[in-house]
Amino acid sequence: AKMIKYLLFSSLAPEKLPTLKELTTNEICRVWAATSRYIRSQLLQKKAVDIGVGTFAVVPAQAKVGKGKLLPLERPVFRLCKYMKKFYKLKCAKTKIPDETPSVQLDFEQIAANIHFRREIVEQCIHETLLFFAGTIRDGKEVEFSFR
Repeated sequence: AKMIKYLLFSSLAPEKLPTLKELTTNEICRVWAATSRYIRSQLLQKKAVDIGVGTFAVVPAQAKVGKGKLLPLERPVFRLCKYMKKFYKLKCAKTKIPDETPSVQLDFEQIAANIHFRREIVEQCIHETLLFFAGTIRDGKEVEFSFR
């Protein structure tokens, strides 16, 4: 399984992140902005996107409007992979993604083409960022990951 590589038994050595060291902050942000746009485009097509450490999806929800009226709507969610939750002993809100939701992986080729980067750079940048994310969780540090 793909997510196994994000289950870290020891602190992350900096040499595990060679691509992040080479890229500027601006370039890393461009990769993740393009990744966010890709994820958003898939969510708009009612697809879930598995990024290795978890899955983004849109789930049905309801908003209360007025006296006892419910408005059906959809909300975006991120469900952390169950192995990550177990391995790092994380408490997360239970998120159920409907079974009929089709799921896709990140399309590195497409993300790279959108920002004129090489596919390998994009794939490594995303992989190393997720490794770094797993490392901060492993070390009990607070981590904030924001997507537009």
